[in-house]
Amino acid sequence: MDKKELFDALDDFSQTLLMTLAEVEAIKKKLKQVVEENTALRLENDKLRERLGQVEKNSPARVSHGRANLREIYNDGFHICTDFYGQRRENDGECVFCDELLYRG
Repeated sequence: MDKKELFDALDDFSQTLLMTLAEVEAIKKKLKQVVEENTALRLENDKLRERLGQVEKNSPARVSHGRANLREIYNDGFHICTDFYGQRRENDGECVFCDELLYRG
């Protein structure tokens, strides 16, 4: 291998290293963004769990007898919404209309 080939090979290797370094920096930047988003979501999740706990503590006293009956029917697998009242829910799937009746303030 002569000097020119050696310098060309070294230059190619240097270019490859620079491209790899750029890729590593891009991955580090993306990882930093993901970690920051994850931290923000964990904080939000903790706050929501705390708020849900507060709502659940206050909720049982406010639940009416009628709403408790509707919740029991829903938990048994039937619709309680006006569109499908009394029909069995497929695979006990969620129904947004029923959920609206049960959980609205």
